Amino acid sequence: MTNAGVDRAGGAIPSQQEVEQQLEQILSSPEFRLPERARRFLEFIVTETLAGRREYLKAFTIAQAVFGRDAHFDAQQDPCVRIEAGRLRRELEHYYLTAGSGDRIVVTVPRGGYVPVFDIRQNADTVETGPSEQSGRSSTSPEASQQVDLTGDMVGTDRTKWPLSRPGKWLLAATAVFASAVAVAIFYYAGPFTAGHETLATANRPTIVVETFDSAPEGALASDISRGITDSVIERLIPFKDVVVVARLPQSREAQASSEPLYALQGSVRLEGNTLRSTARLVRRADGVVIWANNYDADMKVQDVLKTQASLAEDIATAVARPFGVMFKTNTANIAGRTDPFSCILSYYSYRSEMTAQAHAVAQSCLQQAAEKRPGDSNLAAFLSLTYLDQFRFPYQLNSKPTADTLNIARELAERAVRLDPTNARALQALMLAHFFANDTTESLRAGEAAYASNPNDTEVAGEYGLRLSMSGNWDRGCELISRAVSRNAGPHGYYEVGMALCAFMRGDAEAAELWARMSDLNYNPMHRLVLLSILGSLGKTVDAKEQIDWIETRSPALVPNIRREVVRRLARTEDQKRFFVGLEAAGLIVPGEEAPAD
Repeated sequence: MTNAGVDRAGGAIPSQQEVEQQLEQILSSPEFRLPERARRFLEFIVTETLAGRREYLKAFTIAQAVFGRDAHFDAQQDPCVRIEAGRLRRELEHYYLTAGSGDRIVVTVPRGGYVPVFDIRQNADTVETGPSEQSGRSSTSPEASQQVDLTGDMVGTDRTKWPLSRPGKWLLAATAVFASAVAVAIFYYAGPFTAGHETLATANRPTIVVETFDSAPEGALASDISRGITDSVIERLIPFKDVVVVARLPQSREAQASSEPLYALQGSVRLEGNTLRSTARLVRRADGVVIWANNYDADMKVQDVLKTQASLAEDIATAVARPFGVMFKTNTANIAGRTDPFSCILSYYSYRSEMTAQAHAVAQSCLQQAAEKRPGDSNLAAFLSLTYLDQFRFPYQLNSKPTADTLNIARELAERAVRLDPTNARALQALMLAHFFANDTTESLRAGEAAYASNPNDTEVAGEYGLRLSMSGNWDRGCELISRAVSRNAGPHGYYEVGMALCAFMRGDAEAAELWARMSDLNYNPMHRLVLLSILGSLGKTVDAKEQIDWIETRSPALVPNIRREVVRRLARTEDQKRFFVGLEAAGLIVPGEEAPAD
């Protein structure tokens, strides 16, 4: 990992005074929107690093100095430092995209630890920006601060439990499992499907041209690694059905570059002793704006070449093509009135971020019209299915009254999407949710397993499948997948954090559960408030619980008479339901009995 105080661009090292001034500028900016504790966190780690005490910046010392924890603090059981670090990284990124876009000194906190890095950004005043993009960043940009130290573990997680993180025969084993699972999915779900079918049409989907990663001309090994990473990135991007991946763009397409969503993924690889340094960036071809960039370091003494290539490719592909990521950020106003497939898919992501009934109606209408024009498009059928399923998932936020017919429409659309493309992870995700809300756990998890096998790098699939596994009683594996999704910034902001809250609550760690619940977006869905309420009840925090009860009764009164039904619909095991209801009752909420009225 890059050392603090080193300018990765190879120029001068920022002075202590420059870093202190930058810290003061960040903390005083209205675009740095974190509460006081998070500000103390940033100030503490920067000050300690400048004082030469970076080796003491561990979760234990930070928890004591910043969070007031005692000597019994356990980072595995109490994720407060890790959660706050994630928020800090995101807010630093936001700052450098807004008020700090022209700042010369860039402060980042690379993942895998808490030691900050201070960089001098070259040509800061000439960084190119675009109106609604994460734009104009060099390889030392704020998003590049999300460095991955491929030699270490993520703080507070047990990566040895993750199937995709095991050393040794990892590549061969993962490839075999992937191929087998996809084969099973195709065998189980395949219906009429041909390679020339319209579902494989690429019109209007964003195209990513993966350019061969550059390498130092004098290094044969670096050259081999660069080609290997390029091939691995292409392989891992292909399962993302929202994008089209090509290694070379035909001249006929080059002429259309300004009239279609077209991006270039570029990168470089170089070896410095035993350290492999790689950069990657996504460039919008129409105007040359860099909308994403990142740096990656790996210790070649710890990892072999194949594992390094695979890890880098996985992280790059996920960062570029993940749902709700850099390629899918827009708002409803920008795509109003458009019914081309990609705009309609963007409308779904926009609605899920805004989470309003109006945005939902816009997305559903757009997808309905697009699906009627392209009945063979698996992706459109899948996303349209999700809009109907969301009426079951978020009825109190969307003010919807789902019926059996609604669920039947969602299931039929999902089944059609899977028949059209049995390897479409989004279609399998929709089928998983359709079976889940039809109380068919076996078929739900079967579809979820096929979705995850089809594209384990799809953060939305990993998170949703993790939630279904957890709520079905398989908390260990489900929570691992949810944790994996959260670590990769999956879903709308604050969505999967409530899953982590449930995971901590069900293992008996109510304090960690409360922290996760408060990190979730409590206004996204009233059910998030209900989770926090049960946790507060188990902790005996009746005053805080009363605030949540008042919010629910005032802002979502329709939920109150249906609480039991909604909890039972989600938590399959009786013991899990009981733990949840005991917490609600301890909080002072009267839960209606078995014969609660239906919507």
